[in-house]
Amino acid sequence: MAVPETSVPSTGETAAKAGGWATRPERSNMVALRVICWIALKCGRPIARLVLPPICLYFLLFDPTPRRHIKRYLLRAIGPRAGWADGYRLLHTFASTVLDRVYFLRGRMDLFDVQVSGQAPVEAEAFSGRGAFLLGAHVGSFEAMGACRQHSPDQAALRLAMLMFTDNAQRISAILEAISLPELRPHIIALGRPHAMLELRDWLDTGGLGGMLADRTLPGSEEAAQRSASVVLPFLGQPATFNDGPFRLAAMLRRKVFFMAGIYVGGARYDVRFEPLADFSERVADPAERERRIHAAVQAYVLRLEALCREHPYNWFNFHDFWLEDVH
Repeated sequence: MAVPETSVPSTGETAAKAGGWATRPERSNMVALRVICWIALKCGRPIARLVLPPICLYFLLFDPTPRRHIKRYLLRAIGPRAGWADGYRLLHTFASTVLDRVYFLRGRMDLFDVQVSGQAPVEAEAFSGRGAFLLGAHVGSFEAMGACRQHSPDQAALRLAMLMFTDNAQRISAILEAISLPELRPHIIALGRPHAMLELRDWLDTGGLGGMLADRTLPGSEEAAQRSASVVLPFLGQPATFNDGPFRLAAMLRRKVFFMAGIYVGGARYDVRFEPLADFSERVADPAERERRIHAAVQAYVLRLEALCREHPYNWFNFHDFWLEDVH
């Protein structure tokens, strides 16, 4: 059943539950991760991809909680015809992007066919020294966006820092950081750490780009909660909780915001897209108008994410209770 095209502030309890995914420990097995990385580097991508089907089948059969959330999502993105094969395909897409991260971080762009669109306006903000916000989601592969440097006339000028919550994925992050080339390793600004916002401001002021995945409500302190709000918006036919913090930050720092996605389209092919989302570069004195613009930007983001989920349903990797259906 569709919900009205409006948003309402969520309660503090709902926001806390929406951000609860970040406090759950990762399930990654350190030995398995190291073995997969070793196979990827020593045996090559074709052989390494042979390991993916049994891994996907294991999680599909023996991990009931993510399986339940995957089923709920696919029923909304695809419809009632979604079944076990669709769940497997989503897991295989996710596993493929994780494996390909190894090669992207090793600079092996020659293994992939990456198409890039909408890059010019983002480059203009970077080369001008203003910087910009890139807001994505848990869609496809962020590392595939490294191909943008190969398409850029000034590779050194494209510098990206990722704002991310690092505490719940330390194992896989540590392994991938260890195997990556230093020049290809993205700069990380850890959310929830002191001076993170000041670090981001300084980064943008030198023409850097600030990237963030905005499809999850992040936990934070009471002080941080006062600077942002969780709102409930229609998403794939059901109300879902989103946070306007990234947009408030962009408005405060007066930057343009672009939607970003590195979509895996099968085989060794990726489709990297950038789309203008909001322009906060001009100062707005009227608080009501500023709130209206922030609200419009959140709505625009959710609409783009929804369209992307329907176009490429196997590329959205949210394996938790996104719609809070298990909350009683």
